Amino acid sequence: MAVDVRNPGPEYLAFWREHHLCTLTTPRPDGTPHVVPVCVTYDPEAGLARIITNRKSRKVANILAAGPEGARVAVCQVHRRRWATLEGVARVHTEQDRVEDAVRRHTERYERTPSPNPDRVVIEITLDRALGRG
Repeated sequence: MAVDVRNPGPEYLAFWREHHLCTLTTPRPDGTPHVVPVCVTYDPEAGLARIITNRKSRKVANILAAGPEGARVAVCQVHRRRWATLEGVARVHTEQDRVEDAVRRHTERYERTPSPNPDRVVIEITLDRALGRG
């Protein structure tokens, strides 16, 4: 079922605030999907999903390979019969304020502070589609 990305409704938003591991699907340079487990935060007011990761990761390389316009990606979480998917264009950001904001959001959702990482970046996904079933 389609959901409004910026006004998802209380049940959908609550599901994205629960502690769930997600998947991120990025396109490899040859077009095949690369799917990995990640932690995701969802910010409907900004229309963004955020993932903190290492700048040397394959997911970052896949997004950078798509060029400055970014890469089409999807993040998904599932718990029993409930599921939610967010889709949009991902870009990698290294700016310290953006990374710190993403770490703060990660800490709030997952109730743990990530270990320091000098190679940390944030993948920001500008969302244009949300789907789910509650």
